[in-house]
Amino acid sequence: MTDTTDTESPETDSINTDADTNSSSVNSESANTDSGSDVGESPNTDDEPDAFPRVYVERLRRESAGYRERAQRGDAYAQRLHTEMVRATGRLADPTDLAFDETHLDDPDALAAAVDDLLARKPHLATRRPSGDIGQGAMSGATANVDLAALLRQRAQ
Repeated sequence: MTDTTDTESPETDSINTDADTNSSSVNSESANTDSGSDVGESPNTDDEPDAFPRVYVERLRRESAGYRERAQRGDAYAQRLHTEMVRATGRLADPTDLAFDETHLDDPDALAAAVDDLLARKPHLATRRPSGDIGQGAMSGATANVDLAALLRQRAQ
């Protein structure tokens, strides 16, 4: 018997050579990735940083936060102004019943039209302040001299 382990066929020899070549190319690629080069890194290696300094970013964030707070205060002032403008019309019992609309601040006719529309749809929101002589409060000078005893004598007769 002949020993087959020592002798190799030419076909298996070429397969082993291809496998050795493929593994050596994989090893060289992994060596390239370990050298520190990133895929997303630009080929230009300038000394410029990719991001802004932390102090600068924090200052910008504080500045933006200040602008946001100022805008929120402005919105609150605009809503308060709207409420007071509706109250000045005197037509609604509760001026907050009319929803805030920025156009009402600039156009008094739009505000009056909005109040009219709201009162047409919901008349129960109108102010209920009595006007005219309702027999209460300060009276005119003619009725100021009322004599209760004289009224009783007149009725008794």
